[in-house]
Amino acid sequence: MVQSVDQQAVDTIRVLAADMTRGANSGHPGAPMGCAPMANVLFSKFLNVNSKNPKFINRDRFVLSNGHGCALQYVLLHLLGFDVSINDLKNFRQVGSKTPGHPEVTDTPGLEVTTGPLGQGISNAVGLAAAQEHLAATYNRPNYEIFNNYTYVILGDGCLQEGVALESISLAGHWKLGKLICLHDSNKITIDGETNISFTEDVRKRFESCGWHTSAVADGNNDQEAIAKAIEEAKAVTDKPSLIEISTTIGYGSLIENTSKAHGSPLSEDDIKQLKKKFGFNPDEKYVVPQSVYDLYKARTQYGQEYEAAWNTLFEKYSQEYANEAKEIKRRFAGDLPEGWETVLPRFTPSDPAVASRKASEIVLNALAGSIPDFMSGSADLSSSNLVRWKSATPFQHPSTGLGDYKGQYLFYGVREHGMFAIMNGFASYGGSIPIGSTFLNFLTYGWGSVRLSALSHLRVLYVMTHDSIGLGEDGPTHQPIETLTLCRSTPNLLTFRPGDANEVSGSYLVALNARHRPSVLALSRQPLPNLEGSSPESVTRGAYVLQDQPNAKVIITATGSEVSLAVESAQVLNGQGIPTRVVSMPCTELYDEQPREYKDSVFTPGTPVVSVEALGVWGWERYAHASVGMTDGQGNNVFGASGPYQDLYKKFNITTESVVKKAQDTISYFEKLGCVPPLGVTI
Repeated sequence: MVQSVDQQAVDTIRVLAADMTRGANSGHPGAPMGCAPMANVLFSKFLNVNSKNPKFINRDRFVLSNGHGCALQYVLLHLLGFDVSINDLKNFRQVGSKTPGHPEVTDTPGLEVTTGPLGQGISNAVGLAAAQEHLAATYNRPNYEIFNNYTYVILGDGCLQEGVALESISLAGHWKLGKLICLHDSNKITIDGETNISFTEDVRKRFESCGWHTSAVADGNNDQEAIAKAIEEAKAVTDKPSLIEISTTIGYGSLIENTSKAHGSPLSEDDIKQLKKKFGFNPDEKYVVPQSVYDLYKARTQYGQEYEAAWNTLFEKYSQEYANEAKEIKRRFAGDLPEGWETVLPRFTPSDPAVASRKASEIVLNALAGSIPDFMSGSADLSSSNLVRWKSATPFQHPSTGLGDYKGQYLFYGVREHGMFAIMNGFASYGGSIPIGSTFLNFLTYGWGSVRLSALSHLRVLYVMTHDSIGLGEDGPTHQPIETLTLCRSTPNLLTFRPGDANEVSGSYLVALNARHRPSVLALSRQPLPNLEGSSPESVTRGAYVLQDQPNAKVIITATGSEVSLAVESAQVLNGQGIPTRVVSMPCTELYDEQPREYKDSVFTPGTPVVSVEALGVWGWERYAHASVGMTDGQGNNVFGASGPYQDLYKKFNITTESVVKKAQDTISYFEKLGCVPPLGVTI
């Protein structure tokens, strides 16, 4: 029987996935083999992309949420003519290849997001789709649909079991994201076996209850026509996101199809040979693509180039009629900020009233919002506490709700920290937006998987975390972070700010917004902080700086956040006792770590004892200080906080002027007896 080219393409994808995983002796062949029909339909008939310009602004976005099946995506990128060669497929999962073990947006041309941790991809896709709707509402004009792309997702049963997915799915339904279309690879197999051991809910009913349109394809292994029809029907539903439940067989065609064995281990050589015979391939050949399949995808590649060319013509006409809007779009997608935006950053003096650093953040955002339209801000049901909504910010909502519209720049995420963070990654990945999300610092770890992916993906995402220490007071240890900033500071490519006054808050935004390829965590206080003599926004750019000094200082006190003013008070006492003391504010340890040795030695003079003060856990401070005052049991072991007024808590945990003064005196005495002061932060 003569195969159709579509069937030949599907079988080519299947055998290539088997070859790739066998060649690497590692990987997941089952999902690519089962998903091949839906992927072929989507990529050869619906997906509007230009492989010669992977960053074409109005391209459709595709997310492989079950990222372990990435052999599927790499094969499709190759077929469509992206810079992914047959040799790249042969180098699957090898060091330095373009085809790593899970999709990494920094490694492979044509990827939109980094996936692998299940549930993240579908959640990113909600952000991608929301970003499209916002930019369309902001910039589209009559006869000029500049932003009208679709976001397509393939996701598996495992994705739907993750909590972050449900958080995001719920928001997508509420926001009525009609250009979000998800293809569910419903093979009913996970690593532990059939899903009936743990996952028996009606998936479509779940989605319908969240406001989604749903449909089903009974034979996802063979019925490409039904898959195409379901996608067309989904595109026709404009006021709901769509889920298409496609019944598939994991490892289709293999001797171990429909078992968990097909999930995460390469097929045997004998199995691959019988697979190739079954699908009409030479069993002795590997990494083969029939010319007819290349031709099928070449036609789609040509269509994608023509699609972008038509958009470019439209955008050129738009630029003539709406010059300012076009200029803004270009700037935003280049990742640039408006010229001169730094000049509106607020500055503060010691005579200004003390304000909580969360309040200073609100002041800064209000000052910046008029100059930077890129912000998409939101809170996980803590808007009145986090203060990340500027005065003119209107809600992002579907217009039919009467609660706002898609032009809105403020997102009510509800009590969904993890979903919020993952959606923020989607906004950042789409381009043109700078997402800001907020909750209490202690709940940053509720969504840590997404924060880590922000850093891994090099995304400019701002996590504005308030209530940053025992200074939040009566809510007690369930809400008081201890270990959180240690985790942040140990994470590669993540900037962690704990500003000591309002000027340092301004400086934190200055650095965070200029960091195009790094996410930032801003840890902000609930309690008011005085504005300090010697602080400035620019000082934050070095990570640590000398705030106040005395000639021939015998001790250095370094602190962050609310404890910087405590360090200043302690230095005043020590200076009065004839112990000259330097105060170093350290709002961002990562930035300090990147400074040259010369600068570091000018801040922490070698041979001078250093005492750190921070109302959090002390682990990590041994890199910068010889002794620490913080949340410990007195023996250097971290402890949890307690419930009570914050002033009483600082006394209870000995984070007071008296404690800092005594620690400084004891440290000086210790090293005088020792006869030397050992160097800090030495890398050998």
